[in-house]
Amino acid sequence: MKVILTEKITKLGNIGETVEVKTGYARNYLLPNKKAMRFTKENVALFEAQKAELVARHENAKKAAESKVEAVKNAKLHMIRQAGDTGQLYGSVSSRDIARALKEVANVNVESAQVMLGSPIKSVGAFDTKIALHPDVIVDVKVYVAQTQDEIDALVAGKTLTFGSKKVEEVAEEAPAAEKAEATETEEKSEEVAE
Repeated sequence: MKVILTEKITKLGNIGETVEVKTGYARNYLLPNKKAMRFTKENVALFEAQKAELVARHENAKKAAESKVEAVKNAKLHMIRQAGDTGQLYGSVSSRDIARALKEVANVNVESAQVMLGSPIKSVGAFDTKIALHPDVIVDVKVYVAQTQDEIDALVAGKTLTFGSKKVEEVAEEAPAAEKAEATETEEKSEEVAE
């Protein structure tokens, strides 16, 4: 189906472009949400009459999105979830959860479709994602997922979470512990040889 875009849509086109899309996409998303209009002679004339207003609305939406960039960048997206011994979550953290957290933490309303997560987060750790406040305004954010606030603090500090008998340790601290164990074994062997 041929449509005229009334909004800029990422990976599709800019305002005023005529594009060919699948019929279902046009009928179920673009047309009901007023993001496009069917390509007809009447609609082309109507679009030309409204073009200045649509471009002005687009610029205002972009400015509004740019005013929220700092709030989103500074938001602390900390998700506390239950997880197993291997760090796998019981459930997942979805784009809906991140959108809800942004509303609570930064008081910024975004829809889950604006969270460019890809696939849901299913393990403990620090994850990079993007928030599309506007097609031209995309903000990088970091999402921290852990079982406790102490683990989140460790992730924020750049530490690595290990699972099993040890919970939260810095990787650099593990090496000296191994060296101490080797030194102790060496001392024990030298004492045995001396006897």
